[in-house]
Amino acid sequence: VQLVESGGGSVEAGRSLRLFCAASGYIGNMNCMIWARQDPGKDRKGVAAIDASGGATFYSENIRPRFTISRVNKTTAYLQMNDLAPGDTSRYICAAAPRCSVVAGLVGLADVRVWGQGTQVTVS
Repeated sequence: VQLVESGGGSVEAGRSLRLFCAASGYIGNMNCMIWARQDPGKDRKGVAAIDASGGATFYSENIRPRFTISRVNKTTAYLQMNDLAPGDTSRYICAAAPRCSVVAGLVGLADVRVWGQGTQVTVS
């Protein structure tokens, strides 16, 4: 399976962006789609996750209510980012895992099997 992100860009503070993640190939048991962020020189950090049905969503602390993760279908999910702030500037990376989890207030990344290339979000 391959993951391709789209929707990033440069925006002013207060604006919104919607990031899409599209999976192609054999999905198999990759039931959880995840959005993570990675700042320069730092480890990736989970932001939000959604299960295969879209019925269960998971967020790291301090993500809601500005960000919402949703599914279009089994192969496509998106992250709605509202009221963006400069602190949201980061590279946002889509990932897939057999299951979703939250550990110590953060969306878990330990089970990730596939990563996308990421899309840059810059807020000024």
